[in-house]
Amino acid sequence: MKSDAVFKAAFNDALGIVAAAGEGAPVPAENELSQRLGVSRTTVRKVLSAMAERGYLVGEGRNRVVARAVAADAGFPVEETMAASAQVERQFMEWMLRGDTKPGTLINELELARIFGVGTTGIREFLNRFSRFGLIEKRPNAGWLFKGFTAAFASELFEIREMFEQRSAKALLSLPPTAPIWGRLRAIQREHEELLGQIDGRFHDFSDLDNRFHRLINSAVPNRFIDDFYDIITLIFHYHYQWNKRDERHRNEIAIGEHLDYIAAFLARDPVAVRQACTRHLASARRTMMDSLNPADD
Repeated sequence: MKSDAVFKAAFNDALGIVAAAGEGAPVPAENELSQRLGVSRTTVRKVLSAMAERGYLVGEGRNRVVARAVAADAGFPVEETMAASAQVERQFMEWMLRGDTKPGTLINELELARIFGVGTTGIREFLNRFSRFGLIEKRPNAGWLFKGFTAAFASELFEIREMFEQRSAKALLSLPPTAPIWGRLRAIQREHEELLGQIDGRFHDFSDLDNRFHRLINSAVPNRFIDDFYDIITLIFHYHYQWNKRDERHRNEIAIGEHLDYIAAFLARDPVAVRQACTRHLASARRTMMDSLNPADD
């Protein structure tokens, strides 16, 4: 599953490179693609072969050129480009949100494995990652207990989130126009616009989009420790505040607008606008998060 996910993610990124180059443009050499996509030459050759089969490339070796424009839906679905561990995380977060999970909830490994269609080992590894933060506790013969958060814990963690994201946003702006992340950013911009147009019936879907958008920004500065720590940031800031159901649709609509301003600033390569959009959105997220931990009476 992991190698298949790597191929599909590389394929999607390569589509972005080809789309940016345009019809008739030469395709970068395998070595260059390997570096830009962050995968082996073996995977690059597999990607090039798949793109040729779909009619996007013609020619061989250094004579490859873009044969036609790339369709908007040409890539693999996002969930198919994720490693098994990432899929478990995404499913777990969605389960907590949709199930309205509250502190004190018991979590059963076998039940989650059945719901997610994965082995219990993957579930256990995922839960163990959170247990060291004191948010989930292993209970003998009784599964896991979700303990919840305190405002002080979340506030301290928010400082780390701000530091990570501001650093990553600055780094993203320094990436060349050929970097795959720009294609991903345009794609997620379209997802935001589509969700905004269907907000009445799909406002719950914002949580997943929110998670993927902020992870995309942080991917501009690859760091294994930040990636691991961001799992817990995700749990709190991208899901926990959703448990306060008051005005959820309205809050999500506002957040989508903030994301679109943020993305527009990135695509305009405007560092001042990016810094302002980042600061404004994170301040809004902080208020929403604190309100969820200390909800006012309806």
